[in-house]
Amino acid sequence: MKLASLKGGRDGRLVVVSDDLHFCADATHIAPTLQAALDDWEHAEPELRNLATDLQHEVIPMLRFREHNAASPLPRAFQWADGSAYVNHVELVRRARGAELPESFWTDPLMYQGGSDGFLSPRDPIPLADEAWGCDMEGEVAVIVGDVPQGASRDEALAAIRLVCLVNDVSLRNLIPGELAKGFGFFQSKPASALSPVAVTPDALGEAWKDGKLHLPLLVSLNGADFGKADAGVDMTFDFGTLVAHAAKTRALSAGTIIGSGTVSNRDADGGPGKPVKDGGLGYSCIAEVRMIETIRDGQPSTPFMKGGDVVRIEMKDAHGHSIFGAIEQEVGSQEAGGA
Repeated sequence: MKLASLKGGRDGRLVVVSDDLHFCADATHIAPTLQAALDDWEHAEPELRNLATDLQHEVIPMLRFREHNAASPLPRAFQWADGSAYVNHVELVRRARGAELPESFWTDPLMYQGGSDGFLSPRDPIPLADEAWGCDMEGEVAVIVGDVPQGASRDEALAAIRLVCLVNDVSLRNLIPGELAKGFGFFQSKPASALSPVAVTPDALGEAWKDGKLHLPLLVSLNGADFGKADAGVDMTFDFGTLVAHAAKTRALSAGTIIGSGTVSNRDADGGPGKPVKDGGLGYSCIAEVRMIETIRDGQPSTPFMKGGDVVRIEMKDAHGHSIFGAIEQEVGSQEAGGA
């Protein structure tokens, strides 16, 4: 089952979307918003699934689904916590600045709590007031959970996953060092992110969803050129069950909490840090990684961060080449944050 929120109001208008993303059906008679559906999932899910079946059989009124009209599935959420499940990404960043990778990074996930009061719509511009801040995309996978009790096990956490989506976790790289030096985490360096147009139930992902991981390439392009195609199921040290359980270790998670994977990152076939797509590699899901490799190799980075007018596209396709979640496609520009 695929769900989306059409723009309208602060929390959007819930629709069920056809598997091919061509059509949608109004679902507000079941739940006015996706958050309302998540709050009453036990009752809402069966009705939404029936509506999705009717939509696939074309026996109910349908609307053409246009990704430009979609807000992020949750235009605002009660909580957004982003992990760093791909330790290859963390290792690269630390190596570039000459820092050792603590052994605990392989057993204890990194996670930060980001701003969730407003997600950008998937086709909205990325507002950037100053290019000197170092604007970067971060292509990620995320899950949206139901209520998770404090101290939930990995299996309980996996069972609480309701939906899967993609994320562009926008980062202002040049602001990060100063914030981390204060020892109190990210804030200004993590502006509003964007979610994919559509969120998908794990069962609808078929064999690609296995062991709490999504085993498909994450396709990232920058200004129309292939930038990355790392497989989200490879080199993922911590699966989503582990990430959700980590977040719930000391507090319960409310329905609608979003947990991110961190930047999808693969090692090269020879065990190295990876090569650009143009050189036959799997590329990268953020600019920082290629800059780190350039720093390690050449002593300084040569690939610039994004500037006004640059366009990033993040998407994932199934085995038949069909888009699963729709595309996040954003131009770096100037617009007030807040999504819909």
